Amino acid sequence: MSQIALENYRQQFPALQNKGYFNYGGQGPMPQGAIAAIQQSYQRIQELGPFSGKAYAWVMDEMEKLRGAIATELGTTPQTITLTENVSVGCNIALWGVDWRSGDHLLLTDCEHHSVIATAQEIQRRFGIEVSTCPLSKTLNGGDPVEVITSHLQPNTRLVVLSHILWNTGQVLPLSEVVAACHGYSGHYPVRVLVDAAQSVGVLPLQLDALQVDFYAFTGHKWWCGPEGVGGLYVRPEARDDLHPTFAGWRSITTDAGGYPTGWKPDGQRYEVATSAFPLMTGLREAIALHHQAGTTRDRYQRIQSLSHYLWQQLMALPGVSCLRIQPPEAGLVSFQVPGQSHPQLVNSLEKENLLVRTILNPNCIRACVHYFTLEAECDRLVEAIRQNV
Repeated sequence: MSQIALENYRQQFPALQNKGYFNYGGQGPMPQGAIAAIQQSYQRIQELGPFSGKAYAWVMDEMEKLRGAIATELGTTPQTITLTENVSVGCNIALWGVDWRSGDHLLLTDCEHHSVIATAQEIQRRFGIEVSTCPLSKTLNGGDPVEVITSHLQPNTRLVVLSHILWNTGQVLPLSEVVAACHGYSGHYPVRVLVDAAQSVGVLPLQLDALQVDFYAFTGHKWWCGPEGVGGLYVRPEARDDLHPTFAGWRSITTDAGGYPTGWKPDGQRYEVATSAFPLMTGLREAIALHHQAGTTRDRYQRIQSLSHYLWQQLMALPGVSCLRIQPPEAGLVSFQVPGQSHPQLVNSLEKENLLVRTILNPNCIRACVHYFTLEAECDRLVEAIRQNV
């Protein structure tokens, strides 16, 4: 995409017009087309009559279209996709759906989001399972993540929870190798793998069926730049029978002719519940479609890598700034530290200059995110502002 074409493309994102935006890992800015699609969908439902047969048919069709769009992006089929609100909901479906027994083992890494950790703690309290953590953070600049994870498996391990791209450091894990090692482990149970995909969906080219990952929880409001409130969970068909629904609703069940519940839907819908903000789903589908105008998922990923390398190199050259990675980042997250400085104070100072980054508590750092439509000039502005504030 030429510079002129890129500038024109960015005009579709209202949030980019007056700021340098580096918070895609927290929430992506919505394109105008997605905002309009949401508004039009609400209008359409009201015109049809919100609780009418025509509105119901229209909503069901929109949901199926979104499942199809997501499945195409993730290299799978619509039947594997559960529509959720966000990553945390997807992770909760997988975590609570395991038939936990006292003494079972759940393995986390030391780089997981606190929402996952809190859920694991409550499962531990309620069911008397063992929860342990493997030191994956030590492999950021060397070491073998697969070996670290597999060395912490136990005969009673039921589930391993990890992130595809670590939300704090930006490290990309060799997921295919991790999954193969976990599935090949000989213990009392098959070892299932749940992936927090908050930072990978919309960044990495993905083929989930080929990866053989069991559960892959993602959201639409980060790198896909959709509305908050719509996400999903991929459940591998071979793992579906072992993952029991925790909540039930009209979207998840089958009924007889009299409306009496007879069982669960045979596909990913069994983990859905009831009424959602359906127009948001139309907005997410519109956002996904827009990204196709900028090239394939691999094209966009290569652009993200190029920009993250560009920003990383400039930060590494700044006196008083230290990047967490000693090699160029593999994805769009660039985490760095400013020893002797207050990171929250620096982030606040940058925001006053319309440069948006965020702090991370563990490890204590600042995280800047670049997307494929970030400008080199934006990176230059950010680096210069940091130089002026350090």
